[in-house]
Amino acid sequence: MGLSFSNLNGEHNGSSIGPSLGDIPESCVACVILHLTPPEICNLARLNRAFRGAASSDSVWERKLPSNYKDLLDLLPVERYRSLSKKGVFALLSRPIPFDDGNKEVWIDRVTGRVCMAVSAKGMAITGIEDRRYWNWIDTEESRFHVVAYLQQIWWFEVDGMVRFNLPPGTYCLSFRIHLGRFSKRLGRRVCHFEHTHGWEIKPVRFSLSTSDGQEASCEYYLADKEGEQAGRESWRDYKVGEFVVGCSEPTTEVQWSMKQIDCTHSKGGICVDSVFIIPTDVKERNKRKAGVK
Repeated sequence: MGLSFSNLNGEHNGSSIGPSLGDIPESCVACVILHLTPPEICNLARLNRAFRGAASSDSVWERKLPSNYKDLLDLLPVERYRSLSKKGVFALLSRPIPFDDGNKEVWIDRVTGRVCMAVSAKGMAITGIEDRRYWNWIDTEESRFHVVAYLQQIWWFEVDGMVRFNLPPGTYCLSFRIHLGRFSKRLGRRVCHFEHTHGWEIKPVRFSLSTSDGQEASCEYYLADKEGEQAGRESWRDYKVGEFVVGCSEPTTEVQWSMKQIDCTHSKGGICVDSVFIIPTDVKERNKRKAGVK
């Protein structure tokens, strides 16, 4: 007890007094850091040469990559990863990879190596989207896809989507990212406009999902309260649709989802639809805790 960090490195009054961290075999270090997260591994690499070497080992980083990482690489030009180490591949895949004409993105979580996905509103089927009387596309930096669908007014509100992908085994959460009203910048300040926002307090919006192996989930939300107000109405909100489980024996999973309010007795409008997220449940919960969201 009481041994200082310098003692561990074999330093004492300028002379060596015994084994140090540098004397630990790199293979032993590699066995230890297999139990750490990628950010922790990168931090340990700063200690000394043995830790740095183990922290760059392909055998370590291959274990941190998802089982379908080669499918993710297939979405990229070969020259972008041909000469990369497994650590380099992990870093590459932790950045969003667009596919399906840029309307979908997939990436791996930097802490867990789990696969995450987002689908733009442009990658979904939106009833009436071609008619500018009802819908418009708004360019914005507030979306990872740099564009959102804005509804002015409609009676039949329906947004449907589908993705077919080789997801690794695990439990995933699907959610919609929605904003009441539209927004712009004026004199460098963000300004929200609610002149078209109406109808969301009358009847709830029904959200649902289904998978190719028969799993289903559904829920309903009022997007505004009885006074037409939404809690935090000047910000984006995630509406959780449900969860689904991917098993080990499923090479490809198809997920379908929808958001609809098709009671034609009243109109509704003034809403931005950004995207759908498919995130591993544990990653979703960690992000919520980090953001301080209940």
